[in-house]
Formats: sequence, C-alpha cells, structure tokens
Amino acid sequence: MPFTHRPFHGDPDRLLMSALAYRFPADNLRRLDLPYRLSSWALDDPENACLWFDQAGELAAWATLQTPFWTLDYAFSPDVEAALHPQILAWADQRARAILDTPYGHPAWFVMVFKHQAGRIRGLEAAGFACQADVGEDSWSKVLLQRHAAQPVPAYRVPAGCTVRPLSGEDEAAAYVALHQSVFESKNMTLPWKLRALRYPARRPILDLVVAAPDGRLAAFCVCWLSEDGREAQVEPLGCHKDFRRFALGRVALAQALLRLQEIGVEQVIVETDSYRDTAFRLYESMGFQVIRDVLVYRKDYGKM
Repeated sequence: MPFTHRPFHGDPDRLLMSALAYRFPADNLRRLDLPYRLSSWALDDPENACLWFDQAGELAAWATLQTPFWTLDYAFSPDVEAALHPQILAWADQRARAILDTPYGHPAWFVMVFKHQAGRIRGLEAAGFACQADVGEDSWSKVLLQRHAAQPVPAYRVPAGCTVRPLSGEDEAAAYVALHQSVFESKNMTLPWKLRALRYPARRPILDLVVAAPDGRLAAFCVCWLSEDGREAQVEPLGCHKDFRRFALGRVALAQALLRLQEIGVEQVIVETDSYRDTAFRLYESMGFQVIRDVLVYRKDYGKM
C-alpha cells in the first residue's frame, strides 16, 4: 500500500496525532500526555515532524523529533508497522543529521519502547539504535506505573499558609514557566509552550494544579491529562521548587490531584518514570502506583556529547 507524507501543519495535526496514538493504547507509550508534548517548541519548525497518510487520506503514522526531551516520538496503526516503521526511522535519521548544528539538534536521540515489542525493537536495532538498559553507570530504562483511581489517597497536610489551587490561566503562565525551569534546572519550558498547552482542547483547568507558598510564590505543580472518554488520566509533569522540598509540596500536589481525579470519575491513573528507585519512583509507589509495563530506552548517536 503506497503512503504519502508531509511535514506538520499546526493545530489540526496535533489533534490528528493525538487521536491516532489514543486508538492503540497497547502499542503507543505516548498517548495521554501528547497535548503537553505536542505543544513543545520543537514543532515551531514544521519539518521536525512528519505525518504519513494512506490512500484514503487517513493518518497512518506520525513522528516528531522532540528537542526538549531528546526523543523521537512516534505512533502508528499496528497494521502498517512493517511498511512504515522503517520509513519513520529513515526520516528521523535524515532529519537528525540535518539539524545537528541547529538549536533543534542533539548529538544523540532516544526512543522509548515497551519491552514486549519485539518487532519494534528489531527495527530500532536495524536502524542503529542500541538499548541503554545495561551500559554501566549510565544505564537507563523506564517503567509505566498505574493506580486504581478509587484507591484511598494518603492524607498529607497542606502546610500552613500554602494553598493548592488550579493555575490561574494564561495570566499565571509566566510564573509557572519560571517555576518549571527552576525545578528541572533547564530553560526548555517556555512561555509559548505553556500557553499552547493551556489552550489545548483536552486540557482540564482543574487538573493543572499549583501550590502557592505563603508569600504567593508558586512552589510546586502537578498537571494531569485525561483520555477522551475521561476514564484514564496521566500525571505529567510534577515538580517542586528546591526551596520547598522539605515541606513535601510535590507530594501534597500529587495527592490533591489524585483526589480531584476521583471526584470527576477517573478509573485509572498512569505515570511514566525512570525504573531505578529514585525519589520520583518512591513517591509514586507510596501513592499506590504499581509497575504495569517495562519501558526500554534506545539510543542513536549523531555526534560528540
């Protein structure tokens, strides 16, 4: 079956891309958090994404080089994997080389894949990607965790003077960006990125939570994204400013988010994190999340790190 392809065309494509990934939950790690990821500034250059269409004009696959995350994200219908997975990886290889010395480029790109996806793994290895699960001290793998939303949520007292509330829309976007940059020690999050995410149709304002300190500063955040049917949610991102970590405000924000998800009838909550037992893993585990999928990280180098 012949396919046509083209670069990214803006907001209508974002919705198409999200819908395709959502249709195949067992095959696509990137699903519920796509409103967040597809709002990133990597797509300010339309050539950093590619969409493939079948003869009927239906979207069959897409791929993006996500500069802020150093990842190649993609999704496709399972019945076109044999035909399009090699094309996706060939497109990504060409694009990664073309942008290497630009603000969008990186010396290495990573792909996340479920451990059971043998065919996809063979394709990645044939294209020159290598698994990072056992490479010494820099080994890297991830997990997908899930909790039943109806489980009791551990009670964590909101510190005196602090307030947990939804972000005050676009008027508070700049303050959120400053907090996000501080938490992750990176300038990757930008105001246009956050504004696009705030305007995404799938966003639910009550699930874009922040914790305000007694002096009014934003101290922590927890954002959740809902599936189309409202039965599933994903936590992404979650963070707390270093000045407030002794008050466990990240834990407070997550607990409050889980309570709100219960209130609106969500059944399952998922989150993706690194597989080693660091602070994030232990936090999610303490909140009742359990590992449901192992996620392997594959890497391909394009220059010196």
